[in-house]
Amino acid sequence: MAIVGHRRHIAALTHCLHHSYTASSIPKIPFLFTVDEATDTKTLQLLSWGRGASGQLGGGIEEIRLYPSPVANLTLPKSSFALSQTPGQLSTNEAKKKEVVEVGLSCGLFHSSLVVDGALWIWGKGDGGRLGFGHENALFVPTLNPHLLNVRSVALGGLHSVALTSDGQVFTWGYGGFGALGHSVYHRELFPRLVKGSWERAIKHIATSGTHTAAITESGDLYIWGRDEGDGRLGLGPGRGPDHAGGLSTPSKVKELPCPIAAVSCGGFFTMVLTEDGKLWNWGANSNYELGRGDKIGGWKPRPVPSLENVRIIQIASGGYHSLALTDDGKVLSWGHGGQGQLGHGCVQNQKIPAVVEALAHEHIIYISCGGSSSAAVTDNGKLYMWGNANDSQLGVPGLPAVQPLPVEVNFLMEDDGLGPYKVLSIAIGASHAMCLALRENS
Repeated sequence: MAIVGHRRHIAALTHCLHHSYTASSIPKIPFLFTVDEATDTKTLQLLSWGRGASGQLGGGIEEIRLYPSPVANLTLPKSSFALSQTPGQLSTNEAKKKEVVEVGLSCGLFHSSLVVDGALWIWGKGDGGRLGFGHENALFVPTLNPHLLNVRSVALGGLHSVALTSDGQVFTWGYGGFGALGHSVYHRELFPRLVKGSWERAIKHIATSGTHTAAITESGDLYIWGRDEGDGRLGLGPGRGPDHAGGLSTPSKVKELPCPIAAVSCGGFFTMVLTEDGKLWNWGANSNYELGRGDKIGGWKPRPVPSLENVRIIQIASGGYHSLALTDDGKVLSWGHGGQGQLGHGCVQNQKIPAVVEALAHEHIIYISCGGSSSAAVTDNGKLYMWGNANDSQLGVPGLPAVQPLPVEVNFLMEDDGLGPYKVLSIAIGASHAMCLALRENS
């Protein structure tokens, strides 16, 4: 990596991390990445909240965090760091630069990850081997995985994990049921293992759900594998899968798509993609209007969303049964199942076609995220809004009802650390927890 000369020895960081959680009952926030003191730097902070019974909050104990609390600090070069591309997001020029420290985060069902400058830190529930350390134990603090190098981005699923490296290779590990790992096997993989697809070009983009996974090549071809069970979420058509017990374990090309494809998002039982010019196509289950076509007719064949054909979308996010889309002018659209308030329209009704989240219309949104039944948006000035299922405090606002049908702003407690206000850059949501990356503006 271009910035590798700035890194301090990783073993020292790991030692400091362990010490910070054991030296006192009030943990000191560890630094997972630092650069030379002579470099002009910014402090980026990782915060988590929600239910952490499996260690997914990264705080070292079983706990419920009612509001965002710091997990780790990163000291990054002020003018040369960028967020890594996340599932469903069109790439930016910033992310394509070479001498840049890239940072990204992901939440799975009950596990979490942070990527910084090619290194993968991962923690949470370990069942099925989803953490990739060769065992199935839970880890309660961010732990460096030594079995992967030069990681570009990560997508965490239910019982498995997916990583994309800087040279365009895809690795998966964890529980292999329904073919979610793409290795032509259905057993566990306790260590990251290379996916050997039939693609000819490098992979540039990945996404996963609880049980199906997708990858896009540099030439814009989409390959997909994992669970299908008749709802068509793989988009492959008659006779092209599954190959075993409702799953397809071999990556297969989705041929009924316009090319090139630029981004993909995997929902619970459906799939969405964006073309390079921001057009949205989707397919799969539609019993809750997940496809936004105005009816409940689903199926394997990819089709554009009719009401969005003249709208440029720059990011998509999928929940279990609902979807979000971010337009190029900063508006959030939502549709699908609304029973937990996850659509943000002030009610719990399903939404048949994409509709603007009016409660956010006064803001310019730059980033969106979905959990299974919750949603989030980040504004251009660093404010964070969340809505939907609040059963496990995963919305980060104490005292909310179990169903929160309108966006609420998440407030951050000011720490006496001299780092200044929080400016949120990105967010990820799991089943019962969430994490965000926030810039500390006085640093």
